[in-house]
This record gives sequence, structure tokens and C-alpha cells, in this order.
Amino acid sequence: MSAPSLLPPSVPPTPCGRLAPSPTGLLHLGHARTFWIAAQRARATGGRLLLRNDDLDRARCRPEFVEAMVEDLRWLGLAWDGPMISQSERLPLYRSALARLHAAGMIFPCTRSRRDVLEAAGAPHEGAGEDDEPLYPRAFRPPEGAALPPLGDPVTVNWRFRVPDDEEATFIDANRGPQTARAGRDFGDFLVWRKDDVPSYQLATIVDDALLGVTEVVRGADLVRSTFRQLLLFRALGWTPPTFFHAELVTDDHGVRLAKRHDALSLRALREAGHSPQSIIASFAAAPGTALAKSTLPPTA
Repeated sequence: MSAPSLLPPSVPPTPCGRLAPSPTGLLHLGHARTFWIAAQRARATGGRLLLRNDDLDRARCRPEFVEAMVEDLRWLGLAWDGPMISQSERLPLYRSALARLHAAGMIFPCTRSRRDVLEAAGAPHEGAGEDDEPLYPRAFRPPEGAALPPLGDPVTVNWRFRVPDDEEATFIDANRGPQTARAGRDFGDFLVWRKDDVPSYQLATIVDDALLGVTEVVRGADLVRSTFRQLLLFRALGWTPPTFFHAELVTDDHGVRLAKRHDALSLRALREAGHSPQSIIASFAAAPGTALAKSTLPPTA
């Protein structure tokens, strides 16, 4: 069977944004604010807005969370164009992109564990995000130009993208201005495919953004470092990247970044407590450039 096509839209696409929740828990106030910004920016340009279900985490994604996220987004008043797109149904596309990177010699197999990387001398953690990758030591790489083993089917080893050492990566963020990082110092060789035969977030999301014609990505500021990695993948695959808008993070009343463990700030809990979609959106509009906490919401009736 031939490989699926990896051709992005051949004509300049109309403006297109996307909502990309991961169904590993209930959506919280931070998700809602980011998605509201994405919707506002897409509609302001007369563009489309897509809903993508990032359901590749087999251990944590659950059908009830998919149902809840769709219901909560609709309750908030967000609408999207076309049916929901689920990443779990697009695996052949990601595998085809991996094969292109393999054929170009841009990736290498990695048998080192996360603990190996964390414990290696000179391998500090890359960023503040708790889910971010540690800096991969150059000494762990195979020699450049070494023959690569086949990918395997299924894939049973981690594969990493080899970053261009000491190259400066830059982009202009639509919210935060110029952003710069140095490959090999601020971020290292990163996962593109995992040994459980699942693509990484970095690879899957750039394949989708390119092939679906996404022109702007709106997401939280904790993912700025991921953007540098993704720009390298766009270039490696010969695709034009979208523009990026990294929104300030929403915090709780103690200044802690919201996560799905903040059940009291989930949209479901706020809804049950009597908050209306209008009151939540009004709190976003009142503070479009700053982080929010639950205390910024108006009291319920």
C-alpha cells in the first residue's frame, strides 16, 4: 500500500485557527481562555476554526473526557468548522512523516531512558514545564552519518530528531514579540516517535497543522520551547509553519499554573457552581493580556 500524501494545501490557505484539547481530564479555565482567544482571532480574520482531538496518550485519554470537552466547549459558546478531527485516526500520516525524516537521516534511535538523560552530567532540565524534555546529551548520540537501522513495524525503540548544534532559532510571537533559542543549549535532540509505537506531540501536531492548513496556532506560554522544536520539523519536512500566539498562563489564587488536577477551576465545576458562559468570557475580555485566577470571576447569583 502506498504511503499517504503529505502535501499541504497547494494554494495560499484562508486564515485558519484550531482548538486542540487533549482528553486526559476536564477542561479548566486556562484551556477555556486559550480556546476563546483562538476563536476570537480566527473569526476576526474571517477564517476557519478547527477542533482537533489530541488523543494519542493511550494511557490517559478516555472517551468520557472527549464527550465532556465537546460539551464544555459548546456550553462556552465556541463553534468550529467541520467535524472533530481525532489524531488517533491519522497515524498513517505521522508514520509517513517519520519515514521521510528517517530517509533524510535527520533522526536516530535512542535506547537511553529518561533517567539516563536526567542523571547525565551536563543535562539540565530544559524548561519550567513539568512535562518538558530534559536536555539530551550530545555524547548519547550515534556518530553523525552512521547507518540507521530500519524503523520497524511496529516501532519498538524511541526515535529522536537530531537538532543542528548551536544554531539560533527565532520566531516572532504575535503576543510576546521576538523569541530566540539556541539548539543544543536551550533545547536538545527531542522525541519524534516513542517505543510504544506512538508519535510524539511535536511530530503529530506539525503534521496536522501543515496538512490541515492551519495558519495560526494559539496556545499557552509554557509551550514556547516546543515551538522552536516544531519549527525545525517544519523546515525538515519542507513545510511553511503557521504563525504563533502564546497566551499568558492562567493561575489559581496562589499563583500556581492551572492543570487538570485543579478540579475546582474546571469548566464543569464552574458551570455547576452557577457561573455562566457570559461571566467567564467577560473575565477573559476584561484582562486579555494578563493571567487570571478564579477570584477574577464575578460572583455567582
